[in-house]
Amino acid sequence: MDRSLMRPKGLARLPDFLHLMRLDRPIGTWLLMWPTLWALWVAAAGLPERHLLLIFVAGVYLMRAAGCVINDYADRHFDGHVKRTRNRPLATGRIGEQEAKVLFASLVAAAFVLVLFTNPFTVMLSLVGVALAFIYPFMKRYTHLPQAFLGAAFSWAIPMAFGAVLGHVPLEAWLLFAANVAWTVAYDTQYAMVDRDDDLKIGIKSTAVLLGHADRAAIGLLQLVTLGLLGWVGWRLGLGVFFWLGLTGMAATFVHQQFLIRERERERCFQAFLNNHWSGLLVFAGIALSLWPVTGA
Repeated sequence: MDRSLMRPKGLARLPDFLHLMRLDRPIGTWLLMWPTLWALWVAAAGLPERHLLLIFVAGVYLMRAAGCVINDYADRHFDGHVKRTRNRPLATGRIGEQEAKVLFASLVAAAFVLVLFTNPFTVMLSLVGVALAFIYPFMKRYTHLPQAFLGAAFSWAIPMAFGAVLGHVPLEAWLLFAANVAWTVAYDTQYAMVDRDDDLKIGIKSTAVLLGHADRAAIGLLQLVTLGLLGWVGWRLGLGVFFWLGLTGMAATFVHQQFLIRERERERCFQAFLNNHWSGLLVFAGIALSLWPVTGA
């Protein structure tokens, strides 16, 4: 039977497209947003210019949506066999494959138009970001480290932000990049722990599958690396007490996450993943308050 006959019509299709882009689930947007804002604030040594802030915030929404679309397209034949994803629009046929490809291309094109309002250096960097967003979803077929590719994709806005503000990418940007890659691999391993049983059945690769019972230790090590690299950035920039309070807050969330995943229960691993929103927020608050613009009396 042609599954397209089961699709709703007109505006009744809107919820399916919103779900495909995960606009109904903002956690991924925030996990991409926080490191982008870290970079903008650090690069600007305070409050970034308004037009750059608007460009990068809008770009985060567009590229996260595009990443979700291409991810579901790549997984369209697998999602139906996983408890958490079996009702996604591409898996059920409520959205067609050609529609998903057109939507992905449209979102990337819109994000690229935004980047054109920065500078040529940032435009060139953006091409790498598009490539990373495209290849990540397919890596789980070839490597047990797709989370590392996601980390690079979720971190590429950092050098782009520095490029847009400064016209070059200093060492601090790459330290932030490395810190965010480590953090992303840690929280996406928590996410992969939710689906590990299903992934083992259908042959999907992930760090959770690779690590087995070493998963908690590896996540803890990655969290320590994240804290260490962020601390290095704070030390190099001479950031004040607010930054160190924010970093301490992030460390506290990591301890809480280790508590949540200690029994490797599906729901609690997912709660640990969601908790990373607060990790990123606390670091951003620390950076923003430390670099708060000082005005004369």
